[in-house]
Amino acid sequence: MSDPNIGRLLSKRYQIQQLIGTGAMGRVYRAKDILLGGVPVAVKFLALSIQNQKMGLQNRFQREAKTCALLGQKSIHIVRVMDYGIDSNNTPFYVMEYLPGKSLNQIIRQQHLSIPRFLSMSRQISLGLQCAHNGIPVDGAVYPIIHRDIKPSNMLVIPDPSFGELVKVLDFGVAKLLQGNTDQTKYYLGTLSYSSPEQMQGKELDNRADIYSLGVMMFEMLTGKMPLVAPTNSFKAWYKTHQSQPPRTFAEVAPALEIPQLAKNLVMSCLAKARGDRPQSITEVLQVLESLEKNNSPQKVPPENNRPSQALVIRDQRNQKLKPHVDQSASQSQSDLLGSASWPSNKPIADIVFPQSINFHGEMLPALWVMLPQAEIINRVLSKIYNQFLFINTPHPMLLWITVIYNQQHGAKFLPYYLDMKTSLGQEITYLLAQKVSYRLLLFAREAPQRCSHVLTSNIDPAQPQRLQQWIAMSKTFPSSADPQLSKSLLKSEYEKMKPMILAKMENVFF
Repeated sequence: MSDPNIGRLLSKRYQIQQLIGTGAMGRVYRAKDILLGGVPVAVKFLALSIQNQKMGLQNRFQREAKTCALLGQKSIHIVRVMDYGIDSNNTPFYVMEYLPGKSLNQIIRQQHLSIPRFLSMSRQISLGLQCAHNGIPVDGAVYPIIHRDIKPSNMLVIPDPSFGELVKVLDFGVAKLLQGNTDQTKYYLGTLSYSSPEQMQGKELDNRADIYSLGVMMFEMLTGKMPLVAPTNSFKAWYKTHQSQPPRTFAEVAPALEIPQLAKNLVMSCLAKARGDRPQSITEVLQVLESLEKNNSPQKVPPENNRPSQALVIRDQRNQKLKPHVDQSASQSQSDLLGSASWPSNKPIADIVFPQSINFHGEMLPALWVMLPQAEIINRVLSKIYNQFLFINTPHPMLLWITVIYNQQHGAKFLPYYLDMKTSLGQEITYLLAQKVSYRLLLFAREAPQRCSHVLTSNIDPAQPQRLQQWIAMSKTFPSSADPQLSKSLLKSEYEKMKPMILAKMENVFF
């Protein structure tokens, strides 16, 4: 049977193209926004029809949708809602950013999560929850938002050049909306295996209900199994299980796994039956996760004595031929850097790039930390390096730092990074770039992340430092008038237009 929504034009704007997901809460479609030139979006039709206007459900939907839209603008760990409405069939819908990625549910069923990856994902999810629980100001009042349906299928994991993996939470406020004005003790909506005892009882929920569901999910992320198992998948069976059955232990479920005791304690505390026995806020959960990330750093491996000299590639600012060479006078310094640089414990072992200054013999130097497959690093040691900076001051001051590593045989590796110029990190890194007129690229192999594999140096065009200083001053002066993501999107659009020109320029400059 064909889907009547496919091909439909919604609100004279969204052309429905493909069904991409279904669930208890509704159906999700990929669509294109024809008013914005066909930009892809995701449209979710809720499993609800607004027939009785006296119930005030339409006003309730609009308030919930507006609140969730504001929530997505406040945190990068929450999927952004960009539009909402009610279609001709009285079915509510909302329009979200379209993000190609995988659900956490898919990931944990395909592979075992390492401890660093578990900690990174859990921290990002908790940051999204913290933003929601703290509340969103709407029409002069602050509305705390409880998700009510925390589970792996509501977590979207997206490859991201800055984060490695960016985790976003879906469907904030939808469970509450779908309950409408019904008697909560008679109408349950949620996911049985993840629901807190008080949710099963139909009680008024607070942030600790989400913390319980997070505990169930974290147990599953670590072990691949559920902490609670009901004899049948019925409401009655799960009600009894959540009320009285103690959760299974890690030793019982996964005796061979090496899990930090602090992580075990955190998960089990989240699974407490009484909400007063759980962490009382998501901030408490975050503190433990951040402590675990800090202490879970890989041990540093000393450099090998027989390591060969590393090639430094210097960009000639006069656009003459770029010649890779080994800087003999700096070989000892480079060796020191290779031995001292250790991959930060709070970063995932993944193909990512991020800026972080390094203290080198008492001098602070700007650096771009890059993790790639080992074979790709070896292929690009003898390369040309290109850099460029793009800046936008409105709606939010943002700097795009572009680095390209190129050789003829293996092509170009683009390494973009967006610096929020309203943050201390953005301003400090930009200041160092202007002062030092060069930066290091610290290359780490994904297969051997404990130590730095190669160090490259990229010089900055002599005309750029003055501009960088001006951009810092402008960023301090200009206010932010909108979500930083809007500026990032504008810069990304310009960057995509520039990439073919940058590539052509690199191809025309030979060794």
